[in-house]
Amino acid sequence: MSELGNEARRAAERVARDSYGRLVAFLAARTRDVAGAEDALAEAFASALKSWPDDGVPDNPDAWLLTVARRRQTDAVRRRYTRTAGEVHIQLMAEELEDAAAHPDAIPDRRLALMFACAHPAIEAGMRAPMILQTILGLTAIDIATAFLIPPATMGQRLVRAKTRIKDAGIPFAIPEREDLPGRLDAVLEAIYAAYAKGWTEIGDAAADRLADEAIWLGRLVVSLLPDEPEAKGMLALMLYAEARRPARRDANGLYVPLEQQDIALWDEPQIMAAEALLRAANRAGPTGRYQIEAAIQSAHIARRVTGRANWPTIVTLYDVLLQLTDSPVVILNRAAALAERDGPEAALASLDTIADDKRMADYQPYWAARGHFAARAGRKDQAHEALTLAIGLSTDEAVRQYLTGQRMALQDG
Repeated sequence: MSELGNEARRAAERVARDSYGRLVAFLAARTRDVAGAEDALAEAFASALKSWPDDGVPDNPDAWLLTVARRRQTDAVRRRYTRTAGEVHIQLMAEELEDAAAHPDAIPDRRLALMFACAHPAIEAGMRAPMILQTILGLTAIDIATAFLIPPATMGQRLVRAKTRIKDAGIPFAIPEREDLPGRLDAVLEAIYAAYAKGWTEIGDAAADRLADEAIWLGRLVVSLLPDEPEAKGMLALMLYAEARRPARRDANGLYVPLEQQDIALWDEPQIMAAEALLRAANRAGPTGRYQIEAAIQSAHIARRVTGRANWPTIVTLYDVLLQLTDSPVVILNRAAALAERDGPEAALASLDTIADDKRMADYQPYWAARGHFAARAGRKDQAHEALTLAIGLSTDEAVRQYLTGQRMALQDG
């Protein structure tokens, strides 16, 4: 590929990272056709990769893409409507999009409105957060399926149905009235945090780092627009607690460092203080929810910077409360790690046995990594070797794979 071609590809990738959700949200706002907006934008990107290598990357790639996508979208709408029934609708849409393309800095950011449209009660409950992840952040069905422990093919089919539902039901793109928020805010927060979790897990990947940053930005946006919602503050606090520890998750050689071995001097104090303030505000504002509890768990971990040791009894108790709220196998897994510190590795393994038959755990790397770690500590070398081998095979992060390989090798030396 020529240098111009490489430049065009890099520019398209940059716009896809930075503006995908904003452009989809704007294109879909009038038609309420999310799938159609995605298709139109995909065609615009394809056109860019054909024309930009010859014509050069435009000064404002967002405006160029929006103009091309608008034409594709308008053509598609025109094909669906008769001239008499659809003429006014098409004209209004074309004028709005034409104006937006001419003044890209003035394009209203409708991502939050699209997020709440995706969280509408008419959408299948289990698909609300996944659809937000795909439409706003551009994650693939495979990525989303992994996060929600659902087969990719099933996830893809359900996402298609959910997008069709937005169009067929005429779901408005708007932040709902306060009385309608409780049933929809949960899905919005779940999607934002799932995006952050993906960005947090894939350490060292530039795209994943940007995804984490985008999730934090969206979290701040929700808090600013809904300042009285304690769970929004709790979720933002949870992300900031985790983000504060990011500099300590790799050593000088780039190797993975587990939480209990991290150098607390590397933790980001301003982010910790911001998270603590948010958690206090959330706890004052109303009933305690999932994100407030998870943030409190992180706060208990962070307390090690003052006391020099983690408060494992408190962490286990908080996980007990969280488990009552969520009944989640992932919570059981995380609780087992704290249980191992409080009661020993056998107690942790017994806890993991309660979810051993859950089919979703078969391909879940953290489950096998934890089981291997606990089994090694308990002296069950054969079980530890088997579990660590599975965890290594399921790992996508090279640093984590090296860490687990080191654990497996240590079994032979012990």
